[in-house]
Amino acid sequence: MAKKKFNDRPFPYHAEIELEIATLTNLGVGLGRVRLPEGQKVEDRGLSQASKPIENRESGIENSSGWVVMVPFTLPGERVRVRVFRNHKNYSEADLIEVLTSSPHRITPRCELFGRCGGCQYQHLTYAEQLAWKRRQVEELLRHMAGISFPVAPTVPSPREFGYRSKITPHFNPPRPDGSMPIGFLRQGTRFDIVDVPHCPIATDAINDRLTTARSRVLGQRETYTRGATLLLRHAEEGVITDYDAVIHEVIEVGPDFQAGRWEKHAGPPGGRPLPVAAKPLRLRFLARDFFQNNPFILPNFTAYVRTQAAAGGARFLVDAYCGSGLFALSCAPAFERVTGIELSESSVRFARENAAANGIANATFSAGDAATIFAGLDPAFVASDTAVIIDPPRKGCDASFLGQLFAYGPRTVVYVSCDPATQMRDLKEFLAAGYAVTAVQPFDLFPQTRHLECVVTLVRN
Repeated sequence: MAKKKFNDRPFPYHAEIELEIATLTNLGVGLGRVRLPEGQKVEDRGLSQASKPIENRESGIENSSGWVVMVPFTLPGERVRVRVFRNHKNYSEADLIEVLTSSPHRITPRCELFGRCGGCQYQHLTYAEQLAWKRRQVEELLRHMAGISFPVAPTVPSPREFGYRSKITPHFNPPRPDGSMPIGFLRQGTRFDIVDVPHCPIATDAINDRLTTARSRVLGQRETYTRGATLLLRHAEEGVITDYDAVIHEVIEVGPDFQAGRWEKHAGPPGGRPLPVAAKPLRLRFLARDFFQNNPFILPNFTAYVRTQAAAGGARFLVDAYCGSGLFALSCAPAFERVTGIELSESSVRFARENAAANGIANATFSAGDAATIFAGLDPAFVASDTAVIIDPPRKGCDASFLGQLFAYGPRTVVYVSCDPATQMRDLKEFLAAGYAVTAVQPFDLFPQTRHLECVVTLVRN
C-alpha cells in the first residue's frame, strides 16, 4: 500500500518553529499556539469541541487565537523549539528539539529511557505538579464534556512515586535481521516499534529483579519465536509470578474511613449508621491474568474512599456491578447490611465467593449476571431507594444498555470509579439527564509519572 502523502498545511514536513507551551492536555502532552505563516487562516480557531477527539479535549483552547501545536515532554510556561511531523485538520504534532526557557517545575527524569519509552509522560515534572495538573484536567473535562462546573478535590497521592507498579507486561517481536530482539514497551509516538527496557523504575524492586531472568530466558530462546509475544510479571503474595494461569493472592489493608482528606475512625456520616472498619486485611485470590489494580500501596486509601462515599447517604444495601474477584464489594461489606456483586465472568464470581468465605464475610453474595439483565436478578430486599451501586467499568466506559438498566433500577447513590475520566465525563451527561446530581469528584493517582489516573465521582438521585 502506498505511503500516505504528507499534508504540508500549515507547515512543511520537519519545519522547525518556536512556541510557548500554555497547558497540558489529559494525554500528558504540552499544548501551545503559534501564528500561522502569512496568508494561511485558522478556519475554526484551533480545536473546536465538535471536532476534537475525546482524549484531546482541553479547556480554554477553543477561545484562544493561533494554531494549536501538541508537543510531548514539554511543560506549561516553557519556550521551546520543535519539529513538526504531522498536520491534522485543526492542529499539528511536533517533536521537542530544545527547551529554550525551562519551567521551574522541570526536573531530571529518573529513567534514562524517558522520552523514548511511551510508558511515562511526567517524569520531568515534580510530583506535586503532577497531582495539581491531574486535578485540573479532571475539572476541565467535567466542564467541557459533562457541561458542569464542580469543585474537584485535590488528587490523592500515591504513597510511592516510583516502585509502585505490581504488574508489567513487556512485549517483544521475533528477532530482527541483525539478531537483536528488544523486550520492553512501545516507543513514544509509535504503534509497533518496541524500546528495549531492562529495568522499569515504576515497577517494584521484586519485578525488576525477576525481569532480568525473564529477559535472559527469552533471549536465550530467540530463534524459537516466529511471532510477537507478551511477558507477564505480577508481584503478589507468592512473589513475582510469570504464569498467566497461576492462582495468586493479593493482601489489601482495609483502611479506616476517608473524611476531609484524613484517615480516621469515626461514627459514620451525619444521620447515618456507624461504619465499622474491617479488623484484618483482605486476602483476595484470583488468576494472575485477571484485572486487578496495579498499585497496591494506594488501595487502602482508594477502597476506603469508595466505601465512605457509597455509605454516606445512609443506604443499607450495596450492589457492586463490575465486581471482579470482589475488591470493592468485600472492602465495603462492613459498612452495609447486605452486599451483592454482579460480574459477567463466571470464573471471577467463583473467586469472589471463595474470597468472601476465606475472609469470613457473611453478608456478601455474588452472581454471574447477564449483560442484558444485570439488575433483574437482585433480591427484592435491595430496594433502589435504599441501595447504593458501585460501578468500575473498563476504559471505554459504560455502554448504553448498561446505563439504561441502571437508570431503570434507579439506585439512591452511584459511585462511579473510572480509569479514564474522559469516558467517565461522557457517561456523566447521561446520569445528569437521568436525574442524578454530582456530590463529589475525587481523583486518585494510582499511576505516578504517567498521564493516567483513577477518578471517583459520587452521584445521588434527585
